[in-house]
Formats: sequence, structure tokens, C-alpha cells
Amino acid sequence: MNAVMKLDSVKLIESPRLWVSERPVFLAPEQLKGVHRFHKSIPGYARTPLCEWGSYAEKHGVRSILVKDESKRFGLRAFKGLGGSYAIFRVVCEELGLDPLETTLGDLKSERYREAVSKMTFITTTDGNHGKGVAWASGLLGCKSYVYMPRGSVEARAQAIRDAGQAEVTITDLPYDDCVRYTAELAETNHWYLVQDTSWAGYEKIPQWIIQGYTTMLYEALEQMREKGYSRPTHVFLQAGVGAMAGSMLGALCNIFKEDLPVVSIVEPEEVACIFESARQGDGREHKATGSEITIMAGLNCAEPCTVTWPILRDFASYYFACADEVAAQGMRKYAAPEEGDPKVISGESGAVTMGLLSRLLEEEAMEPIREKLGLNEDAVILLFNTEGDTDPENYQRIVSGKGLL
Repeated sequence: MNAVMKLDSVKLIESPRLWVSERPVFLAPEQLKGVHRFHKSIPGYARTPLCEWGSYAEKHGVRSILVKDESKRFGLRAFKGLGGSYAIFRVVCEELGLDPLETTLGDLKSERYREAVSKMTFITTTDGNHGKGVAWASGLLGCKSYVYMPRGSVEARAQAIRDAGQAEVTITDLPYDDCVRYTAELAETNHWYLVQDTSWAGYEKIPQWIIQGYTTMLYEALEQMREKGYSRPTHVFLQAGVGAMAGSMLGALCNIFKEDLPVVSIVEPEEVACIFESARQGDGREHKATGSEITIMAGLNCAEPCTVTWPILRDFASYYFACADEVAAQGMRKYAAPEEGDPKVISGESGAVTMGLLSRLLEEEAMEPIREKLGLNEDAVILLFNTEGDTDPENYQRIVSGKGLL
């Protein structure tokens, strides 16, 4: 097993880099051209902001801190629409025998294909943001969708999914991974199309399309960094639930930068940290999280790793962090009340944990050994992804006002 370093409310494992796989071909630049082309064809597409926290960076001795703010994506207040929309697009193209590199969203909505497309039904399990993306994307095409949510999901997130498209939403009494299995059974029984943002043996093609879809936000961020005068990030912090988004970003980064890969840290909730647990076990295989599965980070409350992205996270990440809920809360407050001159960012619990961790690493004297280990110095150009806005508005206000975590 790999050694765990613990300081206050943060646990850390350094990657032993014992397994070295090939860079993921499905995340190579030539495989992603159709992804960005598709997203740009969606009405209302625009790059989300890349916010620079220059004052905070200068105060704490790093060159720059850049935050890709996905709370502005497609009006969904989260990045998940990127993956859901691209996967549904690919499913429809495959079903109708269309070339995804030659087909547009407009083509699928045309009179020629409208009737056939509208008869397709999609289904998924979600903690909130992925389901909203699937409901929205299927709604763009006039399709019905069913969305199932695990126990503990708040009604505000369920209603947001209903509002996003034509989805029938049900909050179950099942934990997340059991809810995924139940949804998969319903899809098979009813001949619906399962669009799930995790994978298992025999179900990998659609998750790969979802994972490819997420890369648009990375390519936008790198383009925006160059416009600001930065050639590359030196450090990237990625939050993980099943690890699909984190694996997407890391897989694309290792294809782009090859041997010059930034220092990439994977960040999870302490009570449901399946990537961290898999790294801790040190046998190269994915393992289920061992905690209570109770966390305010609803979008990261996933106990079993995505089998498609686990090898990427195992082989190319530098560090794995597991953080207490208070770290995410600190990040939300930090984003909401930045240093003078830095832009405010509205970030939900799952979106803010990387900022909460970074702020502790930079500000707390006890964190100096980890700060030095990571190389967070005057040359560091740090990239974060705010993956969601205030998707639970009531709890967001409670946390940023300092009234509690739940």
C-alpha cells in the first residue's frame, strides 16, 4: 500500500508511478476535432470565462492562478452539458448511420430526421449536473429522457433537471452506484439509450464519448491562457467523483504536453474517495471508496471509479488528495469574497474543493512541506476548473454566509 500523509483536514498520496500505460488514444487531439466542432454548432455556444486571480497569486508567492468558470456553460451552471450533449449526438448519429464529422445539430433537428430522432429515449443516473446536461441535450432534439437520482439528492437539483429539458426525474432511496445499476437495468428492459458518465466492463463506448465531450473546456482554457501570455499551466488541480472529468482533462493534457506534463493533482471528498483509495491500495486496480459516503460535495459523491479513466489517473497524476467537507466550504467562501481586483466566482460545493485545497496549501504554515513537494513557488501557473455554480442555491447561501455546511 502507498503511504498517506495527513495534515489537518487534508490527506495526500504521492503517485509511485509504478504502472505506465500508453497515452489514451481516444483523447489525442486528432480524435477530438469533431467534439469542438459540435459544441460550437449549439445555439448560444460561447467560451466560458477564464478568470485570473492575480492579486491572490501575488500575495501568496505564485505566478498566476487561473480559474475556468463552468458556472456559465449553456445556462446550466455546470460543465456536464458538454459530455451529455456530445454523447447523445454520437448515439443519434450511430443509430441513423450518419457521419459525426459531417453532421450538425441542425441536421438532426431538420425535417428529414426529426421524427426518427424524437422517438429515441435516453436515461441516466445523476447526482445533479450530469442529469441536467442529459435532460437539456435530449430536449434540444425533442427526445424524452428519464433521470434517476440517488438518496440524499435535494429537490432543488431535481427541479433544475426538469427545467432543463423534457426529463422525468425520480429521487430514489438507493446509493449512487446502486442507482446506476438500476438505471442500466431499466435501459435494457425498455430499449432506451443509457447515457452514463461512468463505465464498467461491456459499457465503455458511450462513457468515452462523454469523456471526449468534456475536453472542450480544456481546449478553451489553454487557448485563453495563450491569449493571456501563458504557454502552459505548471499545475492543474482536478476534482473527481468517478473520475471521468479528471481523466478527460488529464488524458488530453498528457497527449498535448507529452513529457512536459504539468503537475496534476486529483482531489476528492474524504468520505467518498474512490480514486484516492485505489491509489492507496497500490495494486494498480480500481477500488471502491471506504468512507461514509456522506459529503456536501454531491457531484463527487461516487464510490466506484470509472474503468475508462482509472488507468489514466493511475499512470499520469502526480498526487491524490482527499479533503474534508470544510475544505470545499472554504473554497466556496474564497471564490465568493476574493482579493481586491480579482473576479468573484460563484461556485458550488463540488466546484470549489480545489480552490479550498489550494488556499490551504498557499496560506497555512503547516502545509509548507506539501507546498514545497508540489513546487508551488514563484514560477507556478495554476489552473483550476470551477465545475459548477450554485446548483443548490439554498445551501450555497448557507455556506458562503458562514452559517454551516448542511
